[in-house]
Amino acid sequence: MKPVTVAATVAKPPPEVFEFLDVLPNHQGFLDHYLTDWEFSGPQRGVGAKARARANAIGSQDHFEFEVKEAEPPRRIVEQGVSAGGKRKTRGTYRLEELPDGSTRIEFELAFQQLPRSERLAPFLTRAFVKRVNAKSMRRLAKQLGG
Repeated sequence: MKPVTVAATVAKPPPEVFEFLDVLPNHQGFLDHYLTDWEFSGPQRGVGAKARARANAIGSQDHFEFEVKEAEPPRRIVEQGVSAGGKRKTRGTYRLEELPDGSTRIEFELAFQQLPRSERLAPFLTRAFVKRVNAKSMRRLAKQLGG
């Protein structure tokens, strides 16, 4: 399945945006509209930082686990995600681009490495849901960063 990409622009320079995104507990503030009951382990920032959260859906017991696998200041952060009891594996990449006015374009791409059968049967539904949820996350992130 094709990756889903969303973006936002904030009036802060890339190093400042990177510093915020590099601290994994900061993600809770812009992802808590669909992920709750957060737990963190490992270092708070950088490679090896880990988080676990539960999908905020009625009756859902699906947990998402994230681990930062790469961090290239101030340009890129890559997270590996596992959910659906290990049946869904994703790779999330934040890319930061400095714009001519000194602001930052934040792009988040979610690539699907493995999906449960039910999601493979209707990829357009999976992509639409992921795009909607991640676009809202980017808007919330931009608001948190003042942009």
